[in-house]
Amino acid sequence: MDSKNVFKSVLFLRIVLLMGLFIILVIGGFTYKHISDLTKSTKIVISTYEVNVELEHINSYLSNAESGHRKYILTKDTSYLEPYFDARKNINSSFLQLKKLTIVNAKQQENLAVLNNLIDKLFTNFSKTDALVKNDEISTESFKTQLFEEKIILDSIRKQVSEIIDLENKLLNERQKEYQSDLKFTPLFFYLVLLVTLLIIIIAFSKINTDLLKIKAKNDQLLIFKESTNQSEIIGKHGNWVWHIDSNIFTYSDNFFRLLGEEPQSFEANFDNFLKFVHPEDVDRLAKELDKMIKNEELPFVSYRIVQKNGTTKYLKAYAKAFYSADGQKRLLGITSDITDEIESFLVLEQRNLELEHNNEELSEFTYVASHDLQEPLRKIQTFISRLEEKESKNISSTGLQYLERINVAVTRMRLLIDDLLQFSRTNKPDKEFVVTDLNDLLEFATQDLAEIISEKKAIITSAILPKVSVIPFQIQQMFLNLLSNSLKYSKNDTAPIINIEYTKIKAKEDIHLNNAVKSSYHKITFLDNGIGFEQKYVDQIFELFSRLHDKEEYSGTGVGLSICKKIVDNHQGFIFAESELHVGAIFTIYLPE
Repeated sequence: MDSKNVFKSVLFLRIVLLMGLFIILVIGGFTYKHISDLTKSTKIVISTYEVNVELEHINSYLSNAESGHRKYILTKDTSYLEPYFDARKNINSSFLQLKKLTIVNAKQQENLAVLNNLIDKLFTNFSKTDALVKNDEISTESFKTQLFEEKIILDSIRKQVSEIIDLENKLLNERQKEYQSDLKFTPLFFYLVLLVTLLIIIIAFSKINTDLLKIKAKNDQLLIFKESTNQSEIIGKHGNWVWHIDSNIFTYSDNFFRLLGEEPQSFEANFDNFLKFVHPEDVDRLAKELDKMIKNEELPFVSYRIVQKNGTTKYLKAYAKAFYSADGQKRLLGITSDITDEIESFLVLEQRNLELEHNNEELSEFTYVASHDLQEPLRKIQTFISRLEEKESKNISSTGLQYLERINVAVTRMRLLIDDLLQFSRTNKPDKEFVVTDLNDLLEFATQDLAEIISEKKAIITSAILPKVSVIPFQIQQMFLNLLSNSLKYSKNDTAPIINIEYTKIKAKEDIHLNNAVKSSYHKITFLDNGIGFEQKYVDQIFELFSRLHDKEEYSGTGVGLSICKKIVDNHQGFIFAESELHVGAIFTIYLPE
């Protein structure tokens, strides 16, 4: 950047302004200090005069007290003691004033302390003399001694007062010299301040005059921006408005009129005219929201309807925030948007969701009823097969018996499939209540249901202590049953099944599986076995309905068990994951929200 551009830049203007402000602040500081010093000098001079005046008062009070006391001795007339008593009070008052005036002068404070002791001695002497007068001992040596001591004390007092006055006069001379010096410097100082201030004003005026053309160019840009804002309001279907609360004046943008179905500035912008467009059912609610807006200085998002003159109903949403102008006037700046398209889309989506929910309920009911009704013909088929085997086996060929056996196996598998479908349909019902349940009990019930196969395979099941969690009890028990049954079913032929159940409570941010979790804490339950396992590439497939990784002749099952587990975990807003290595074992991890 060359030197010409530097002098024209905004940065240079800011630097000049900051320097000007700094100079003014420095000058103001010096001015304040100078005036303070001048005021201080004036106060000190006045204080010195006040000290001298109070000391003169003390001398006068002491003279009055001495005079009254002398007359009392000569006449024994107690009326002469009144000046004596008044002097004591007045001296005490003057001493308090002197201490305040000389509080910053340690030397004078010491002198006042000495003077106070001398005055106390004088009045003590007066008291002793008064006692001798009352006893008619005026001619005694004691009386003469008291009079002599009185004279010595009075001389000491006058000497001490003179010393205090001399010190104050010395200070007064020094302070008067400082005061005169300050007075001489004051006109020159203010003249320099005036020159510097004029210089700063001239520089500022020159810079402002130079920037007028730039300001005009900026105003042109603002006009362009205003027009672009108007166009954006039209495209975005929103308008803005300003409410000058103190003067109760409204200002509407052009597009705000268009939102109401009117031409820009076609009617007077005020609250009553606006309410004519608001749907009758929304008028009271909107008026209450506006009353709250004045008190809280903010209008949260509020939705309402308006009816245009052609009968069209529109949905609008408004938001407003209070702010204060430079002159202290309170205003509300608001933005109103047309959300008719959003509302209509939402209503359509809501209707479709209701239809989908209704269809799901019908499908679930159909699955349950169909599965339940299929049980009866299967039971009859099994009954007739059993009777044929018992009573007609001799009349049936060996091939026929093989067919009957295959039919029986197919029927048994069909019944198992129907039972699993019934179980799966029950997990889809949303009307089950959550109950705080001890998971250890549910695991124990599931283990008891599998007691026969556990004993047959000599399986070893170990479990950590599980927590109490708010769950749908029968569903969690079914999940435990299916996971244990899965591990037992796919165990190795020559190895006893070992199933370990582990538990821990974790934070969602601490586990990579819970990146998308909505809760902060989860119960983590892990089932580990030493079975045949599976290849990890099939991990997503095993939770699909009717999905099987092994031939049905080799391993029994319908491919529904793990699908039920997935559905149960989803019902509890949790997660389930599987990991496995072929011929090593499988790990199933369940996350239930705390």
